[in-house]
Amino acid sequence: MALMETFYLSHGAPTLAIDETVPARKFFQSWQQSVYKEKPSSILVISAHWETAQPTVNVVDRNDTIYDFYGFPKPLYQIKYTPPGAPELAKRVKELLLASGIEHVDEDKKRGLDHGAWVPLMFMYPEADIPVCQLSVQSDRDGTHHYNMGKALAPLREEGVLILGSGSAVHNLGSRLPDGRPVPSWALEFDNWLKDALIEGRYEDVNHYESKAPHPKMAHPRPDHFYPLHVAMGAAGEDSKAKLVHSSWTDGTLSYASYQFTAPK
Repeated sequence: MALMETFYLSHGAPTLAIDETVPARKFFQSWQQSVYKEKPSSILVISAHWETAQPTVNVVDRNDTIYDFYGFPKPLYQIKYTPPGAPELAKRVKELLLASGIEHVDEDKKRGLDHGAWVPLMFMYPEADIPVCQLSVQSDRDGTHHYNMGKALAPLREEGVLILGSGSAVHNLGSRLPDGRPVPSWALEFDNWLKDALIEGRYEDVNHYESKAPHPKMAHPRPDHFYPLHVAMGAAGEDSKAKLVHSSWTDGTLSYASYQFTAPK
């Protein structure tokens, strides 16, 4: 079954997994009922929390749960989310990327799922029965590189693969505020610019957000949480339609804005 949609999901902090007051929890919990009812054959996650010099896929039979954070409450380290790996999908991702002109694609035969993948997926697909593969980001490259990776991966949709970019629409940990404080103007301006640019189909502006967006370095001091968006955007195609499917904030500077991209029929 071909899938027409890709998604960019803002996963925020790891505590989303245990903190029932985080507004985005209900969005992820309602995924199968309200957001996306199709059941994919497998899932490809491009997570902000896997950065490598070359595009890399994890090739495993079973995904372990990676606790790639420290100093959080003990219950967070007791959660297990271990869906099947997707080694055939990993090989297909590698094949498509190499065919697109990318010179090197590495395989990691030990890595499981980091929290950018398992925290949202534990709510979206709690049964943990859909095979999952991860693809890394290259933070020393630019938005266009990641958009082109997405374009190369577009055929996966025809094969029933759900492509998910996982990051945060605004992600400035150094400027976090106590809950209840208003979102700073710079964060709102970037978040609103992104929404308008995506809904209006100005994907090239998003690819060059550093020169097009307001306050790009405040919104993303590092680009790791933004580049998964470019992959999801590219995988749906330049004529796709973007839709905001969730919007909320925590800590003043973490936007959970999440987007669906629908390819033309």
